[in-house]
Amino acid sequence: MAEDIGPIGPIYCRRQGESQLTQNTNNEIVVKVLFFGAARDAAGHGEVDFVLKGVSTAANAFAAVLEKYPDLRRFGRSLLFAVNQEYAALDCEVHDGDELAVFPPVSGGATAETPKREDTEALDTGTAVGSHALASTSDFFELTTDTIDVGAVARRVVLPECGATVTLDGYAREWTRGRRTLYLVYEAYAPMAQRELERLGREAHERFDIAHIGIVHRIGRLEIGETSVVIAVSAPHRRAAFEACEWAIRELKRTVPIWKKEIFEDGEVWVEGEDSIKS
Repeated sequence: MAEDIGPIGPIYCRRQGESQLTQNTNNEIVVKVLFFGAARDAAGHGEVDFVLKGVSTAANAFAAVLEKYPDLRRFGRSLLFAVNQEYAALDCEVHDGDELAVFPPVSGGATAETPKREDTEALDTGTAVGSHALASTSDFFELTTDTIDVGAVARRVVLPECGATVTLDGYAREWTRGRRTLYLVYEAYAPMAQRELERLGREAHERFDIAHIGIVHRIGRLEIGETSVVIAVSAPHRRAAFEACEWAIRELKRTVPIWKKEIFEDGEVWVEGEDSIKS
């Protein structure tokens, strides 16, 4: 496990254990840094090209970004960091041309429990953003800007070998802690969100005796009552389907980089922390 330093929580990356760092002949590298959610508001940018001097790791890249954009320090230890669409380790190498991302906890994720795995652009227009079948030929994991048909999603996992299907329909509610919500806006780090949804599907099959799982999450503006996320799980027996569905929504809220902004009658706020939910 990576050690903890300064304002950064434990973070992980797929390049751990590879060759020692190499230094560019010009003693600097250029990386792309993406900011999401409230971190984008704090930095004042959605994407910047960033020059790092000399040998670079995720730790010193992160420190350099904080120095350049000090308003990010208000997130303290909850701020998360990714390298090439994976949660990054402090000693992870950062190379010329890499894509770095800085973001607050995902919408619904607990600030005290950052993702801990070593194997692990905001969306504007379009319809289906990502769609892949994984552990089963009937599994699917999708981001979309279209209205979600809950029944259609559920039917995609209803197959003859299954005895039960459980479907969760998360939708935009009108009232939050006494404040009236006018509408919601969801934003995703789409490539990384797709990876995390697929990882979640594989792990669901390892944890539970299920046949199929499908997840569709909507991005963009949602009116009150519209569906934001559907999780459908089928299994030979209902208990496994219920347990897998409940686990999947918790894990999605904890690790998948999707953020929710609530627009109220008297203001707006990016939702963060363990008390928030994606519906």
